Amino acid sequence: MNSLKLQLFFAGGGGKSMAAPIIIIMLLAMMVLPLPAFVLDIFFSFNIALAIIVLLTSLYTVKPLDFMAFPTILLVSTMLRLSLNVASTRVVLTEGHTGPDAAGKVIEAFGHFLIGGNYTVGIVVFIILTIINFTVVTKGAGRIAEVGARFALDAMPGKQMAIDADLNAGLIAEQEARRRRTEVAQEAEFYGAMDGASKYVRGDAVAGIMVTIINVIGGLMVGLLQHDMGFSAALKIYTLLAIGDGLVAQIPSLIISTAAGIVVSRVASEQDIGGQLITQLFAKPQVLYITAGIIGGMGLIPGMPHVAFILLAGVLGGGAYVIAKRAEVAVIVPQPEVPPAAPEQEEAGWQDIMPVDILGLEVGYRLISLVDKTQGGELLKRIKGIRRKFAQEVGFLAPPVHIRDNLELKPSVYTISLKGVEIGRGEAINGQFLAINPGMASGSLAGVVTTDPAFGLPATWIDESMREEAQTLGYTVVDAGTVVATHLNHLIMNHAAELLGRQEVQQLLDHVAKESPKLIEDLVPTVLSLSIIQKVLQNLLMEGVHIRDMRTIIETMAEHAATVQEPNELTALVRISLGRAIVQQLFPTGNELSVMTLDNRLERLLMQALQASGADGAGIEPGLADTLATQAEQATRQQEQMGLTPVLLVPGPLRALLARFLRRALPQLKVLSHSELPDSKTIRVTSLVGGQI
Repeated sequence: MNSLKLQLFFAGGGGKSMAAPIIIIMLLAMMVLPLPAFVLDIFFSFNIALAIIVLLTSLYTVKPLDFMAFPTILLVSTMLRLSLNVASTRVVLTEGHTGPDAAGKVIEAFGHFLIGGNYTVGIVVFIILTIINFTVVTKGAGRIAEVGARFALDAMPGKQMAIDADLNAGLIAEQEARRRRTEVAQEAEFYGAMDGASKYVRGDAVAGIMVTIINVIGGLMVGLLQHDMGFSAALKIYTLLAIGDGLVAQIPSLIISTAAGIVVSRVASEQDIGGQLITQLFAKPQVLYITAGIIGGMGLIPGMPHVAFILLAGVLGGGAYVIAKRAEVAVIVPQPEVPPAAPEQEEAGWQDIMPVDILGLEVGYRLISLVDKTQGGELLKRIKGIRRKFAQEVGFLAPPVHIRDNLELKPSVYTISLKGVEIGRGEAINGQFLAINPGMASGSLAGVVTTDPAFGLPATWIDESMREEAQTLGYTVVDAGTVVATHLNHLIMNHAAELLGRQEVQQLLDHVAKESPKLIEDLVPTVLSLSIIQKVLQNLLMEGVHIRDMRTIIETMAEHAATVQEPNELTALVRISLGRAIVQQLFPTGNELSVMTLDNRLERLLMQALQASGADGAGIEPGLADTLATQAEQATRQQEQMGLTPVLLVPGPLRALLARFLRRALPQLKVLSHSELPDSKTIRVTSLVGGQI
């Protein structure tokens, strides 16, 4: 900010850091030290030039933030004028008796040429300029800045929410969102600073009047008492010098005040002020024709200045005719070219293909407040927490969730999509709570009966007043935002394998390479391709195995990659290496593992089917497959009723076959092989699958 402010006074990189102290010292020196008339002329000329530069810059500014240093320039220019007033007052009072050029040629010029050497005219002109600056320009600019600051602050939450919505929808990148947030904050700060800086200009106008009056009275006293001048001569000389001094300060002040009004009153557009005036004020020839007719009619009235009015009417009429002809040419000329060009512009192109969101959440209009921070919605924060927890538990960062509203949905309905395809739908009543029956609740509740969208448990939507009653009866009570977040988390966990694309795999490998670069260099892509590693990781995720221990996974694949390239076989070897972690994930506590196993007869039949059909298990006889699925479901239900994790322990060759076969019907059933169990664990068989075959 400081460098922007001081570039008006210093050029080059070396002087920027010293510009601020030098300006302060210069202002103080002008107030304290006597300055010769020649130096005053230079500073007064610089003050006028600075005012003109600021005015022209404001005219060519497209938006207020392009001239962000304006409030500080306003303050510095005001202090410069006050310092010049003090310095010139000293010279006027000490050297004024020598003649009208005692305070320099600039003050003399303003005293003689602008007001004709008549101090009465000078007083009137000075008062008029001061009134215009104080009551019209500065007051109006200050009021506009005050209202602009208030509106900018009131609009900040809405603008921030719009930026967050565009970011979550993937319309803008994080860097663009950060830039927009900074611009919104700077806009509010700019109008607030302009509101405060305009007070300095108003104070400067009041100070100008007081300084001029003091200069006149002080000059009379000095001339009469110290230099024995006559009253008429003293009044004329010191009044002309005081008025000239005041005008030299007030005219730049009026120019800068006008620039302030232009900056704060302009509406955001892609054109500068000059372009807007030309294109909008003189855009309609009908307006100019009517104005020319009115002015011409006034010129025909007896006693009116006929030449001036009729000449102006002719200029306006001619200008309207030229504008109308240009508009006709602009409409007529492109017409033959537009029809053949239009179909070409409407042809589909690659830019019309929009990328599909990996994860998407669409909400009905009654759920918009859940994703609006200004209305107390915390769903965005919870989704960020879900992604962080997923990364910590599963082992890779899930893609961002793009949130948007959908007026085609029912007001309280939301949908969750994966790669553009809906994978979940639910209803969340904003302002109410969902009481979920985990199976141990006693009693019923009054409300809208439904099911939990994440796990399918019976539930009821209740009012907040019934929350404590529901918790007392054993219900799990959550708000609408938690319902959506839980459902989203459940689906992300279930579809983790589909979320792991090649980009995520490459990011995982790059992350491991930071600590073990040689391990990755020796494996990818010289021994194993990225697609094979991706398939192995997806196989693990598909069965709920976390991939946090990427070092073990990579080392295992590197160890066997020379002889094994098939992804399913590599997956089996990796699972053995991760056996301790897999068991820990299924049985967090205790050394005893309560599992289900296959009946010996069923195990032999499955081994024969596997040998006959290969690894896909397509040769399993349909009747045997139905019986296996039915008995596995019964055993799984029995395990869950006992409060145990349903785990089926099978020989290594059968593990992949049974895991694929039972995954669709029994997603909660986990299939382990004997080789995956650590030696430190004790196995307790709770039930047999296939005992009735």
